Amino acid sequence: MKLLLLTGAVLLSGIMAVLRAESAPETTFSVDVNLVNLLVTVKDTSGGSIADLAVEDFTVVDGGKEQEIVVFEKRTNRPLSVVLMLDTSLSTAKELQFEQESAERFFKRLLGSGSHADDRVSVLQFSDFVEILTSFTRSEKRIKKALSLAKRGGGTSMYDAVFLAARHLKSRQGRRVMVVITDGGDTTSYTPFGEALEATHNIDAVLYGIIVIPIRSDAGRNTGGENALKTLAANTGGATFVQYANENLDDSFHQIFDNLRTQYLLGYYPPERDSDTERFRKIQVSVKRPAAQVLSRNGYYLSAAATRRPSNARISIRRKPRPPQGTSTPPEKNQP
Repeated sequence: MKLLLLTGAVLLSGIMAVLRAESAPETTFSVDVNLVNLLVTVKDTSGGSIADLAVEDFTVVDGGKEQEIVVFEKRTNRPLSVVLMLDTSLSTAKELQFEQESAERFFKRLLGSGSHADDRVSVLQFSDFVEILTSFTRSEKRIKKALSLAKRGGGTSMYDAVFLAARHLKSRQGRRVMVVITDGGDTTSYTPFGEALEATHNIDAVLYGIIVIPIRSDAGRNTGGENALKTLAANTGGATFVQYANENLDDSFHQIFDNLRTQYLLGYYPPERDSDTERFRKIQVSVKRPAAQVLSRNGYYLSAAATRRPSNARISIRRKPRPPQGTSTPPEKNQP
């Protein structure tokens, strides 16, 4: 009898649960993929960060129309994922040691007091190939070892490095940042400049460039390459710094650190696209502070562009070995 009563109670409980589930309002979960997020740094006339602005001080214009800011974070503390890209081509060989030492000090500070528990860094080198020296970590020992593994190569595949760094960062949560140390010239990339820029935009990454120049004279400088790096940085909300060979990079890293610690996060819902052929939407961010300089990305690519055949079918993290000299087989391009 007790067993029958227990069985009946279980069945009744199950029936009532089903009835409650059927009569209760349906619960749905959604992921907001339309929100446009902007990481913004504001500078005064002396180059110092302005960190006391309120949401009312910002204006965002998208497609020629002012947008309502629905997300606002002052000194955002969302986790950082930083990829350091070291140019190890022959043209930067003399400065490599100074770059490694300054980068090590930068990471020690970045991951030290005041950092988010989920902040991580990765180190990548590029010359005529691109190689990840360490995956994302906050281990000081692993970072130091990775920096020591950087070795000299031949050409300079900077655009390949930026493209692959974007792919490396894509799955990371929070803020995504690239720091490129180079002399500015690109000589061996398969990836065009435009595709490297688009890849960076598509993951909402901010790029900072440190241009290392052997001498203070313009003679022998790759000014075209320098301007390309400056454009990459400016269009993604970053900045570019120039260092000379006889100087360490600590000042540049200090400014990057200051920018990352004083960033604002703005979010808004974009207007409807004007046409099916529209691929890139320009954004303008301004503040109600006289003479202030605003660092923010200048736009975003619309999702329809993702249906295009990706160009990364030609490149990889590590270039395949070339055939021995004297053979008639031409060197293969990188494979996925």
